[in-house]
Amino acid sequence: MDFVQLRSFDNYIYAHITLSMLQDAGINCHLKDEYTITLDPFLSPAMGGMKLMVYPSQAQRAIELLEQAEGKSPSPPSN
Repeated sequence: MDFVQLRSFDNYIYAHITLSMLQDAGINCHLKDEYTITLDPFLSPAMGGMKLMVYPSQAQRAIELLEQAEGKSPSPPSN
Protein backbone atom coordinates (compact mmCIF):
# COMPACT_ATOMS: atom_id res chain seq x y z
CA MET A 1 0.00 0.00 0.00
CA ASP A 2 1.26 3.47 -0.82
CA PHE A 3 1.57 6.23 1.72
CA VAL A 4 0.49 9.86 1.25
CA GLN A 5 2.35 12.92 2.48
CA LEU A 6 0.60 15.06 5.08
CA ARG A 7 3.28 17.47 6.23
CA SER A 8 6.89 18.42 5.73
CA PHE A 9 9.34 19.42 8.47
CA ASP A 10 12.75 21.06 8.62
CA ASN A 11 12.96 20.55 12.37
CA TYR A 12 13.79 17.00 13.53
CA ILE A 13 12.34 17.51 17.01
CA TYR A 14 8.99 18.89 15.84
CA ALA A 15 8.77 16.10 13.25
CA HIS A 16 9.24 13.43 15.92
CA ILE A 17 6.79 15.02 18.33
CA THR A 18 4.16 14.98 15.58
CA LEU A 19 5.07 11.44 14.51
CA SER A 20 4.83 10.14 18.09
CA MET A 21 1.48 11.84 18.64
CA LEU A 22 0.01 10.15 15.57
CA GLN A 23 1.54 6.77 16.37
CA ASP A 24 0.14 6.94 19.91
CA ALA A 25 -3.31 7.49 18.35
CA GLY A 26 -2.92 4.32 16.28
CA ILE A 27 -2.03 6.02 12.98
CA ASN A 28 0.45 4.03 10.86
CA CYS A 29 3.01 6.63 9.78
CA HIS A 30 6.72 7.29 9.24
CA LEU A 31 9.12 10.08 8.27
CA LYS A 32 10.47 9.87 4.74
CA ASP A 33 14.00 11.25 4.17
CA GLU A 34 14.52 11.54 7.93
CA TYR A 35 18.00 10.03 8.00
CA THR A 36 19.35 11.90 4.98
CA ILE A 37 18.25 15.28 6.33
CA THR A 38 19.42 14.47 9.86
CA LEU A 39 22.90 13.69 8.51
CA ASP A 40 23.01 16.73 6.21
CA PRO A 41 20.48 19.45 7.16
CA PHE A 42 21.56 21.61 4.21
CA LEU A 43 19.81 19.13 1.90
CA SER A 44 16.44 19.84 3.50
CA PRO A 45 15.37 22.67 1.14
CA ALA A 46 16.37 20.66 -1.92
CA MET A 47 14.58 17.51 -0.75
CA GLY A 48 11.50 19.19 0.65
CA GLY A 49 12.23 18.39 4.29
CA MET A 50 11.28 15.32 6.29
CA LYS A 51 7.93 14.15 5.00
CA LEU A 52 5.23 12.79 7.32
CA MET A 53 3.73 9.83 5.47
CA VAL A 54 0.48 8.03 6.42
CA TYR A 55 -1.81 5.41 4.91
CA PRO A 56 -4.48 6.98 2.70
CA SER A 57 -7.21 5.28 4.75
CA GLN A 58 -5.91 6.99 7.92
CA ALA A 59 -5.12 10.38 6.40
CA GLN A 60 -8.38 12.11 7.36
CA ARG A 61 -8.10 11.02 11.00
CA ALA A 62 -4.45 12.11 11.08
CA ILE A 63 -5.38 15.54 9.70
CA GLU A 64 -8.07 15.92 12.37
CA LEU A 65 -5.57 15.05 15.11
CA LEU A 66 -3.00 17.50 13.73
CA GLU A 67 -5.60 20.28 13.54
CA GLN A 68 -6.65 19.63 17.14
CA ALA A 69 -3.03 19.73 18.29
CA GLU A 70 -2.48 23.01 16.44
CA GLY A 71 -5.58 24.54 17.99
CA LYS A 72 -7.59 24.63 14.79
CA SER A 73 -11.13 23.36 14.87
CA PRO A 74 -11.67 20.51 12.43
CA SER A 75 -14.15 21.08 9.68
CA PRO A 76 -17.53 19.41 10.20
CA PRO A 77 -18.04 16.12 8.38
CA SER A 78 -19.82 16.43 5.05
CA ASN A 79 -22.97 14.34 4.62
